[in-house]
Formats: sequence, C-alpha cells, structure tokens
Amino acid sequence: MHGGIMRKKFMRELGALHLPQSPGPEVNLTVVTDADIDPLPETVRRYLRFMRVVGRPRDWSFRLGFAGRFRRSRNDSWMNCKAWQYNTRLALARIFHIRLRLLGVVTVLARDTYQEGRGRMLIRLLDIFTVGDGTGEPYDIGELVTYLNDGIFVAPSMLLVPEVRWSQVDADSFDVALTDHGRTVTARVFIDQRGAPVNFETTDRFYSDSRDATKVTRCRWTTPIEGWQEIAGRWLPTRGQAVWHPPEGELSYADFTFIPETLALNIAPGE
Repeated sequence: MHGGIMRKKFMRELGALHLPQSPGPEVNLTVVTDADIDPLPETVRRYLRFMRVVGRPRDWSFRLGFAGRFRRSRNDSWMNCKAWQYNTRLALARIFHIRLRLLGVVTVLARDTYQEGRGRMLIRLLDIFTVGDGTGEPYDIGELVTYLNDGIFVAPSMLLVPEVRWSQVDADSFDVALTDHGRTVTARVFIDQRGAPVNFETTDRFYSDSRDATKVTRCRWTTPIEGWQEIAGRWLPTRGQAVWHPPEGELSYADFTFIPETLALNIAPGE
C-alpha cells in the first residue's frame, strides 16, 4: 500500500476533522445526463464528455495518493515525496498531506487544508517542530482555487453545482469560477481536441519569495498534465506538475505521479 504509515496517520487525522460522513437528501446525486450539460459552453461539454461524466451519478468525495518530488526554489535540490488527499463537496473541504525527505533522511510533514472557508499550511519538522504555519486570506483563496483544480482533473461532477460557473473562451479553453463562503476564485482550463484538460491556469494563488518569506504576492500558477490513464472506466492523470510564474522566471516546484490504485470515490473521510 502506498505510504502505509503515512496513510494511517492521514486517515486517523481525517477521521477526527468532523467532516460530513454522507450526503443528506438535499445533495444532488442524480445521474448526469446530456440535458444537464447542454446549457454549458461547447468546450465545457467536450471536456465533461471526455471525462466520462455523462451517464454517471454525481460524485461527492474522493481520496487519492501521489508520489513524486518537490523543491522550494529553483536553486534547491528536488526532494522525494509522498502525498495523500481527501476532497469533499459536502461542507466543501480539501485535506492534503505531503511528506518530504530533507537530504534523504529528515522527514518534513506539511498539511494543506481548506475547511469552513479557511485555508491553512502547517509545516512540521519530524512532525514535532513547527517551522511554518500560514493562515489568512492568501491561504483561504489559494486553497479554494486548488480545490477547484483538483475537481477539474479528478472528479469534475463534484463541480456541477450552483456555486460553479462556466464560460467559453475559445475552441481550446474555458473559464471556471467557484464561490464558497462569500469568496470567488477563477481559473482558465485548456483542453485538447478530445476534450482532455492539458493545463489549468489561475492568478488566485500567492507566491512566497524564497529570499524573503514575508513577501507574499499574487502570482500566476499553472498545473500542466503529461497524460491520462483509464481507471475503472474513468480518466485519471498519469503525471502533473505545479508551476509558479513569478517575474524572475518560471519555477516548477512539484512533480507528482497519480497512484491509480489509491483512487476512491464517494467515501466517508474515515473509511
């Protein structure tokens, strides 16, 4: 099992967050039909059909594991990492844990979370000593738009809700906006001829200068996808990156491989 010890810790903490265990009768879980997506822009319909949303009930949660590498700045060496994530559209939340190995031996555990309209980035050396604890509006906005990013690539039917708006840009892209707790984030999604998303772009993320951690500014952020794999009749990315685009030059800082056997959909947080 991918990251056995880390997974146990992740599941234990996830179960303690008091997230909703199951959808109530007010949550729309009906099968998505052609009629449901007909009012949407053509590029969005092409994307949703590629993702095989039509003909399936709407999803309300997912859990997924990742492996890959991470670095803080372009001058830093890459560190191997493992990650676990749980997203739910019930009381919208995103829980993401990533474990890094400094110099190959020292463990750092970072927790990125969005819950009850608030984002947080908690970083702990050996999961004992806190070396970073970011909160405030930049984290609220950044974690919310990252939830949107997750939905686009993993479980798009979670975004077929009144809080999400779609609009056409051109034949190869569309804009998408998500509102939660009175805050709206936006992004542009680029697709290929099949409708497969190949990149996600937003300026609703905030970049921390590695030379001055107190300097946090809004920055263009993209997540290009390398390819797609079919998992139980669905499409899941094979590999993707996260890239900052500050004035001093592009910085690819995360390179993740999606672990297909870890994908679980429509599950309670503690399962």
